[in-house]
Amino acid sequence: MSILVTRPEPAAEELVSRLRLAGQVAWAMPLIEFTPGTQLGSLPAQIASLRDDDLVFILSQHAIHYAQPALVKAGGSWPANLNYYAIGRSTALALHAVSGLNVVWPHERETSEVLIQLPALQQVAGKRALILRGNGGRELLAETLQQRGADVQFIECYQRCAKYYHGPLEGRRWRDSGITTLVVTSGEMLQQLFSLFPAIDREEWLLHCRLIVVSERLATCARELGWREIRVADGADNDALLRALQ
Repeated sequence: MSILVTRPEPAAEELVSRLRLAGQVAWAMPLIEFTPGTQLGSLPAQIASLRDDDLVFILSQHAIHYAQPALVKAGGSWPANLNYYAIGRSTALALHAVSGLNVVWPHERETSEVLIQLPALQQVAGKRALILRGNGGRELLAETLQQRGADVQFIECYQRCAKYYHGPLEGRRWRDSGITTLVVTSGEMLQQLFSLFPAIDREEWLLHCRLIVVSERLATCARELGWREIRVADGADNDALLRALQ
């Protein structure tokens, strides 16, 4: 089994290194990279304006990577009187590491669908909810909170930018390398991967690869694109992906 990891750096190279240490053949081809978001300047004031028991949602580790320096530069911090939620374990740990605060995350599965089922989020009418995320993204969390009566605001902490690759060259490269397993961690990257290669590479190779994804929603999207052998990891962090690959 030869594995191609498409998640962004530094997580891609970390996963590849761990796979190689375990005796696997693995390579990284990150499909996106990150730059600072356009709304970081408003983050300190937005955080400071929140009241007791208001809500802060962190949708990825990358949000913390850019938000923490912005807060420090402005002389701000993460107030202890707020309720913090993360989309998954790694993101929760990233916020806890810089703040020392308790961060709640859905243990069953790291998705918005499971996050919004948490008992504490059923009664949020009258509260403000600040969502820290990248550019774009799914609206399920925000729409659900609004339906339950919360005042929802976004902060774009980072931007996802597609990395350029020459599809025909990459197709030959990875086919020659014997890639049989693909790791994809978002719908955006799944569509990018599918569109990157010429039709002949998709038909003869790409869609025949085993696909490791991080949610049932993503697995459904993959089936619609034509993949058949799909496994859903029990989380989006590298530990969960390693378990799925073993």
